[in-house]
Amino acid sequence: MSEFDYDLFVIGGGSGGVRAARMAAATGARVGLAEAYRMGGTCVIRGCVPKKLMVFASEYRETVEDARAYGWDLEEGAFDWTRFRGKLDAELDRLEGVYRKLLDGSGVEIHDGRARVTGPHEVEVNGRTLSAKHVLVATGGRPALPEMANADLGITSNDIFKLDKLPESILVVGGGYIACEFACILHGLGVEVTQFYRGAQILRGFDGEARGLVAEEMQQRGIDLHLGTNILEITPEGDRVRVKATNGTERVFDKLLFATGRTPNTDGLGLEEAGVELGRRGQVVVDEYSQTQVPSIYAIGDVTDRVQLTPVAIREGMAFVETVFNGNPTPVDHDLIPSAIFTQPEMGTVGLSEEAAREAGPIEVYCTSFRPMQTAFADRPDRVLMKLVVCADTRRVLGCHIVSPNAGEMIQMAGIAIKMGATKEDFDRTVAVHPTISEELVTMRAPVRSA
Repeated sequence: MSEFDYDLFVIGGGSGGVRAARMAAATGARVGLAEAYRMGGTCVIRGCVPKKLMVFASEYRETVEDARAYGWDLEEGAFDWTRFRGKLDAELDRLEGVYRKLLDGSGVEIHDGRARVTGPHEVEVNGRTLSAKHVLVATGGRPALPEMANADLGITSNDIFKLDKLPESILVVGGGYIACEFACILHGLGVEVTQFYRGAQILRGFDGEARGLVAEEMQQRGIDLHLGTNILEITPEGDRVRVKATNGTERVFDKLLFATGRTPNTDGLGLEEAGVELGRRGQVVVDEYSQTQVPSIYAIGDVTDRVQLTPVAIREGMAFVETVFNGNPTPVDHDLIPSAIFTQPEMGTVGLSEEAAREAGPIEVYCTSFRPMQTAFADRPDRVLMKLVVCADTRRVLGCHIVSPNAGEMIQMAGIAIKMGATKEDFDRTVAVHPTISEELVTMRAPVRSA
């Protein structure tokens, strides 16, 4: 008989924690899992899934106008937020039920409640102290409000899905992917959107040329984007919010959305008391195997503040199980991770930006920007971008950046080739699929610049 109640206890029922729990249970381990809110975590309940459904909803506004350009006799209607939100809530309930069923079917014991680490091999949940040979922290992160007076008058991305009605106007503060995605979503749903970002260009850290085109397209669609701008003062005005900005403007908005960063969920978990090191932002410090300095305690996902993407958390959970329960030490691979930003148009990226690649050595840049056939026929000025960053010495493709409708779908496929070490000549040898936007990835022959 084991001296522990569980071989593994997982704190957090998000995508990473659930995958790790199920995979560990499949090895015959006794697994418990605690979730304080709703099963599914940020991605399923208040992130990727509801956001993507809102992206779909927001894109239909242009569909009617485009369809008329193609000969269809359609009339524009109004977006019904109440009807959409009812369907959205039902879908999230369904998905939460799927997660619970998967855990139950795997033999994982679910504890609905907030867990706290009370020792290297102990957790406390719902007033009970439980022991485990291994503890996995997978508590994710949360949106952070800025430290300024009346910041609580604003909302975060968590609150968007709970609005009783859509505002007529909103100020989005921030320039990261969450801010830009919601600016595009809300604009597509008919909200008057203003966006402030204190930096020189949105989407810091991504390829400069690609993010520049995203910013231009957002403004062209009608988003009032102010760069180099921040909030000076927030005051209530009835049920609205008055904002003074560093660029001299002062306006009243129905809603104020802060998308200015996320904070790891480590508050009150008892980790430091148990000997676990936390970083400056409150993140759990782990090694390449997701192990903390307390050998029995591991952490995966956003709570470690490594790469804040759901598929990465899932991969980290799988590597943890392979290391701890299958006896096959497996470091987490964070190299060449494809990702998509669901702005309008979308941006897909994998590998190095042109700016980062220039610092690494000699490169060639292959790039083209053009009006795609579908929207050009409808007399829309939209442009797309296809870009490959290539090592001049080895010819390997170091980065691929796409700004286009369905860029996320394209970058997944390009990511496979780039992860395998494809060269520019491998792309060149591939026959184009015509007529498509993505064919440009294999038809660019001459570099536009070298460095």
